[in-house]
Amino acid sequence: MIHIFVQVLLGTGFTFLMTSLGAAVVFFFRGAIKDWMNRIFLGFASGVMMAASVWSLLIPSIEQSGELGMFPWLPPAAGFALGGIFLYLVDKTLPWFHADYKEKEAGTKLLVLAVTVHNIPEGMAVGLAFVLAGQHPQDAGYLASALGLALGIGIQNFPEGAAISLPVRQSGASSGKSFLTGCLSGLVEPLAGILVFLTSAAAVPLMPWLLAFAAGAMIYVVADELIPQAQPDESSNLGTVSVMMGFLIMMVLDVALG
Repeated sequence: MIHIFVQVLLGTGFTFLMTSLGAAVVFFFRGAIKDWMNRIFLGFASGVMMAASVWSLLIPSIEQSGELGMFPWLPPAAGFALGGIFLYLVDKTLPWFHADYKEKEAGTKLLVLAVTVHNIPEGMAVGLAFVLAGQHPQDAGYLASALGLALGIGIQNFPEGAAISLPVRQSGASSGKSFLTGCLSGLVEPLAGILVFLTSAAAVPLMPWLLAFAAGAMIYVVADELIPQAQPDESSNLGTVSVMMGFLIMMVLDVALG
């Protein structure tokens, strides 16, 4: 069992490292980020999150629901709705999102929460893949699948790390704090992988629900916070173009590495 645990740690540790590398992009920017550049970053983050919600979360949720003998539409639909409701309730009821902070800071907190929630099922998926590989050492296909999944999610996590640290920096935080926030959003992946290692039998039927829940949370924050800030008026289409570029890049990564 020890070697399986080590594999889980290495696999999820790699995805966490890629998130941290993406968050480190913030160190290349000095001083305040210009408004037009902020629109690009927020738009790009929106596109990345939308594509990740579809290809990394909802489609796997649909597929896994069918494999587990459930209605293929039920866990994705219900989990997606619950994710959106969860973020709505957080947005409306927790005072530290709005009472003592500027609107921009409140939106940034929702962004951090949404991406962190999204990383939990990804960490669980990687952890479960390496658990299965350890339980079937005679079948190299399991290990290859686990390595491919970790590589794919890791590469996707790079732009997600930047999508966290740059808006946090724009909200007024220091580069160091922005980098740390991006890193912490990815730290949940190794923790989720360890949890799956300890409870692998119970985690399997919950995965479709968790994946869709994360997708709902991400789409809520994209629609409610990021896109309005990326395209606040009709004077420029930078935000819209950046949304499409972020979506396109993440879609290609998801499909090519899926």
